[in-house]
Amino acid sequence: MLRLRQVCLFRLRHYQARTLSSDLLLSQINSCTHEDEVFSLVGRNKTRLSEKHVGIALNLLWQLQKKRPLLLRSSDYIRNHSQFLTLCILAENKVEHMEDEAIVDTLYSILRLNVEDHDSLAEVLVTEAWKRLERQVLYCYALLSLPALSKFALCLHKQGRHFSPIIGKVAHIVDTKLDSIQDIRILSVLMISISNVISQSFRDRLLHKAEQLLEEKHEVHFNYAKRLLQFLQNVKLRYHPLLEKCNKIFLKSASCLDIHSISLIFGLYEQLGFDNAEFRLVAKQLLSETIDDYYDPETFAKLFFTLGPMAGSKVRERLVVTAAHMAEEFSSHQILVILKTMQKMKCRNSHLLKKMASVLHKRLDSYHVLQLVKLTQYLVVLRCHNLELFAKLKMLLFGFLKSSVIPADTAAIIRVLAMLPSFRVEEIIINKAAAVLPQCKLHHLNYIATALVKWNHYDQLHWQNNSEQCVKLLQKLNDCGFQRLQKANNLNLLLEELTHVNGEWFEEVLKEETMAMCQHLIDQITRANVLQLSFFLMKTNHRCPSLLDRIASVTVENIDKIHPFETYFILFLFSALNYDPPANEEFFESCIQHLTSNLSCFETHHLVLLGHVLAVAGFFPPLLITRIFNVSFLSKLNAQLEVLPDTLKQRVRSCLMKLNRAVCLECPEFHIPWFHEHYCQHVFHKSSIRINPLRQHIHRMLTEILGGSHYARISVLTPYNYEIDFECVLDENKKPVSYMAQNIPLHDVEGIHLRHDIKDEGRKALPPGAQRIAVEFLDSKAFSKDSRHLKGEPALKKRHLEMLGYRVVQIPHFEWNSMVLSTKHEQLEYLRKHLYGIQ
Repeated sequence: MLRLRQVCLFRLRHYQARTLSSDLLLSQINSCTHEDEVFSLVGRNKTRLSEKHVGIALNLLWQLQKKRPLLLRSSDYIRNHSQFLTLCILAENKVEHMEDEAIVDTLYSILRLNVEDHDSLAEVLVTEAWKRLERQVLYCYALLSLPALSKFALCLHKQGRHFSPIIGKVAHIVDTKLDSIQDIRILSVLMISISNVISQSFRDRLLHKAEQLLEEKHEVHFNYAKRLLQFLQNVKLRYHPLLEKCNKIFLKSASCLDIHSISLIFGLYEQLGFDNAEFRLVAKQLLSETIDDYYDPETFAKLFFTLGPMAGSKVRERLVVTAAHMAEEFSSHQILVILKTMQKMKCRNSHLLKKMASVLHKRLDSYHVLQLVKLTQYLVVLRCHNLELFAKLKMLLFGFLKSSVIPADTAAIIRVLAMLPSFRVEEIIINKAAAVLPQCKLHHLNYIATALVKWNHYDQLHWQNNSEQCVKLLQKLNDCGFQRLQKANNLNLLLEELTHVNGEWFEEVLKEETMAMCQHLIDQITRANVLQLSFFLMKTNHRCPSLLDRIASVTVENIDKIHPFETYFILFLFSALNYDPPANEEFFESCIQHLTSNLSCFETHHLVLLGHVLAVAGFFPPLLITRIFNVSFLSKLNAQLEVLPDTLKQRVRSCLMKLNRAVCLECPEFHIPWFHEHYCQHVFHKSSIRINPLRQHIHRMLTEILGGSHYARISVLTPYNYEIDFECVLDENKKPVSYMAQNIPLHDVEGIHLRHDIKDEGRKALPPGAQRIAVEFLDSKAFSKDSRHLKGEPALKKRHLEMLGYRVVQIPHFEWNSMVLSTKHEQLEYLRKHLYGIQ
């Protein structure tokens, strides 16, 4: 009976639609070219207006606005017009008689005219649409077409109904109709709208569908690609295949991108941990050509955010000067953007910082708690010295802390309070921390522990029995950390928490327990989390054979399903830790085959990093090596380096030099020349080095063993620019050879020592049977944590020094600092045995 009633209502609406199609009033509304014409018609025909007239009139008002540039739109005028209110009242009264898609069109139009999200008409329209959606789900017949459904979903998203049950209804319909969606525009809108209410398996189906549609379509609007990035951001997923496809769309559409789109893309890339040098180059060129066009605060803040970190010195100076000039005009959010970008640029311009601080005094009350946390962090890192501003920040943060009931917020506030200069810690802060500990995640516990240790170290706990309370709180914090680890039964969730955990507290208290728990959950290591686990082991520098073996086996089993860029990071772990899994040859061969078959997935600088990682592990794939050491490739690399962050730029240049050296020494058959001499001289000769007391002590002992300072040199540069701690020469009878006899100078000035460069001295020929000895002191950085196993880079250096004709003597810190070598005599004997190869 109910279904029959719905069918009758549908036929009634359909009949009304046919009747009204020839309506004169409808034709008059459709022919209007200005809002006032629409309002005049409404005013004269209030009693004659049907639901069809009302819906079309409201939609036309938006269409007329849409045709105008943003700055010329008059939404305020429309919303405040008396006849607009008339239309809204009529729409509310006639909503039950509206066509299904007319309801959606009306809702969309009034929201685009900036009607309040919870305006009474908006609420009525949403409620009515909800009822009809429920009937669609219940009776399995289509009321809304897919375009109308996506438009309705977009309206709900704009209203902030991200977790509403009605979004769940939309998600259910999308789930059932996913295979029939063939329009990437519709799919992208639906994806961002339902992203907060979907399961992981549904998420993966949506991603697969999006990839499929992108591959089928030759031309895709960049707005659809932006929505796909927003979806990835919403579900907190860095999915390389889709990111790369979207990036290609942006590159194709470069000429259509404005500052708003470019800054949004950069922001999304930053949050997703994705970067692309080619897109940076294109964006830099576009923005540099139009830099004078951005004179209002909103667009300039976006320009500063995007162009600032990759601009040259002259453009950077212009941006800083303009930012200081416009400081008073910036909104609270724009000030945050400017300070964040200054931190990224490592720009501590005192004039701009003073201007920002001056404006902030008037704006601090407008920030919510997490914005204040970020703001404080930026100001501290930028070394702001405005004590009045910090005093106000302390007061506001302290007020938020007192009222905070969210553990994450409490931990974040405590973390930044510990950053503030001369902060006097009150007992209430410690009590507040104690109250939230049982609800804190691992990284929140880490924040609080770091603050407590700092305050206790600098004696900033100013109340009676403070040390005792601090010790008790730290113990409780440790217990909470152990309990949280012991309750962990899902490796994915554990790794998510561990992503942001680091520092002394974790190293000293939780690391062993964490490793034990990861080993306990070893069967949960899958293709989906193998990368995240690799990141964690890389960060902790921990060599855990069982976990590494499992990572290797999972990688080999799923090599075709793992993105090449992820394979690179997995290889980096094994190369850096110098670890060979049981099926070592199969593991490396599988990974290298997968990588060399997909070199097009990598940017030029990523290929250099990949080549270096493989070289450390002792692999030199011909396809990769010949591709890197090519004039056109190196020219492209040089151009892209200009837009990379300084730290990454230096790392890539260093890795290219090391790869060049490794290829020259280990693969002469490639006939690659050594072209980094000038680079190395620039790096090494721009400053002198200070020899630390330990190395001075070892040098004195070596000279004592060998018979004089002219028999041993300290801080020596070898061919191909390796720096070694000490060098000496023994003849065929193991007698020391004097450097004075070889006319090689020795320079020493009270611990300040210029490096000896063998190349500059022509590398004097040794007497027949003589051998150079390289003596290297290996500190803790040369080994993985809690291990005596040498890491990849020091092992590579030893291998190369031996190729250069050295006998390498390595002195591990754990041997030198052991009780066995506690006296000078024992240290001398230790050095003598290693120098002369005495067993």
